[in-house]
Amino acid sequence: MKKKLVTGLLAFSMAASLLAGCGSTASSDESGAGSSAAEDASGAAEDDQAKADEVAKLIDAIYVQERTDTTDEDCKKAKEAWDKLTDAQKALVSGENADPDYFGRDTGDASKDDPLNEDNIGENELLVVSFGTSFNESRAEDIGGVEKALQKAFPDYSVRRAFTAQIIINHVQARDDEHIDNMDQALQRAVDNGVKNLVVQPTHLMHGAEYDELVEAVDNYKDKFDSVKVAEPLLGEVGADASVTNDDKKTVAHAITAKALEEAGYKVDDSSSDMSISALDDAANDGIAFVFMGHGTSHEANVTYDQMQTTVGDLGYKNVFIGTVEGKPADTACEEVIKKVSDAGYKKVILRPLMVVAGDHANNDMAGDDDDSWKSQFKASDKFDSVDCQIEGLGRIPAIEQMYINHTADATGATPAADATDSSDSASAGSAETLEDGTYTADFTTDNAMFHVNEAKDGKGDLTVKDGKMTIHISLASKNIVNLFEGTAEDAQKDGAKLLEPTTDTVTYSDGTTEEVYGFDVPVPAIDEEFDLALLGTKGKWYDHKVKVSNPVKE
Repeated sequence: MKKKLVTGLLAFSMAASLLAGCGSTASSDESGAGSSAAEDASGAAEDDQAKADEVAKLIDAIYVQERTDTTDEDCKKAKEAWDKLTDAQKALVSGENADPDYFGRDTGDASKDDPLNEDNIGENELLVVSFGTSFNESRAEDIGGVEKALQKAFPDYSVRRAFTAQIIINHVQARDDEHIDNMDQALQRAVDNGVKNLVVQPTHLMHGAEYDELVEAVDNYKDKFDSVKVAEPLLGEVGADASVTNDDKKTVAHAITAKALEEAGYKVDDSSSDMSISALDDAANDGIAFVFMGHGTSHEANVTYDQMQTTVGDLGYKNVFIGTVEGKPADTACEEVIKKVSDAGYKKVILRPLMVVAGDHANNDMAGDDDDSWKSQFKASDKFDSVDCQIEGLGRIPAIEQMYINHTADATGATPAADATDSSDSASAGSAETLEDGTYTADFTTDNAMFHVNEAKDGKGDLTVKDGKMTIHISLASKNIVNLFEGTAEDAQKDGAKLLEPTTDTVTYSDGTTEEVYGFDVPVPAIDEEFDLALLGTKGKWYDHKVKVSNPVKE
């Protein structure tokens, strides 16, 4: 989804020139001075546009799927030219694929990502191949999450990374100076390092076009190694028609539904797929439908999305729907999904990506503010009371990471190390004694969809750990909750109860608007453990709730 920019400076300058020559009663000197000023303004505007156009050409030159001998230099030139532009000139950048977001959009800290392009590989390599994403945070959390889990599960292998999308590789290299191998570079690196046993684990969802290209690239190098094995993609074999399902699809359907329910504030017993039914029924009774948006493909593997819809139906997930941003297969197009959800009688919609990474498609095509985003289309239909988005990729869900581990184990015959999905970089369990003093971002979930963190905060709060005590600051959706109490509603009304007083927080939404809401500093007894938190509404009534703080990430 590309923004269409209007070069307003040129239009203004032309208007100024016309006005200067119409109806003037000033002297010829004054008229000449006005004309000269207008010409100067017009010239400056043309110069600004020319510089912006040059940068757009440089961006379009690296927005290609083929790496050449000049790619490294072309990436460098494009960034250097961008850095020389003024803010006004940057806003004018527009080309076939170029726009100000190419270099200007903040997608997180690239330094937190590891491109895994080191040499010293050894004899055994596990090459994790992804389509890729230019969203730094998602690359580190989603793709990086899978890579770290695989490295922990298979310590006898050196995990390395490759992307199949050269367009994305160039974007990341030009913007952040992070160099990620494409397939040929990664395979040649393996050869140069003397790798004998190569295992390739795709993070792709299915046996689609990218998977086919991956296999073709590996085939070109297979005689360079003693053994080469390619593991299954996430959803396993495709099958002939929409009725075909498998255990992989069932596991994914359960994992993403359970995660979506938790993010929406519903309590899920994650021990088996059947245990999500109760929480889903609670959501259905609240009028909520979950829509998982995949990419879509014109490849024959597009039947996979229909199979996923069959799978959620077989599991009894009546308020779960599968869609695709590309609208392939046809019945997964946005307008078709809107009709299905509406016909089923649901009035509230939660959108979430059915993608390994929460990149451009999740942030723009699903949750963006443009008219053609899924969020906007669902809202524009006037069929729903609310439309919310959860922007997280599959790669950060432990159950999904475990599936990739299982596929790698099937391909290698190796037994994975235990607890591989418990990342050593995560501080997500236990009390404050297990966390260093400092500040963290952490998820704040509740047992009710009406009591939640403000949507501008993506379900997160600011966790402070100091001297063995933890406190999380949360910004709520409005000023309708006037007090909180750590404990039950009954205890909150007893004499001497210490109520949590609100702060006035200003939140900024994705469209740039701001709002004042109430925030609270909530004591946290433990990470990943539910505790009582009662709330007092504007009508003076106390309500019991269970809340949980999880997934702390140190800032």
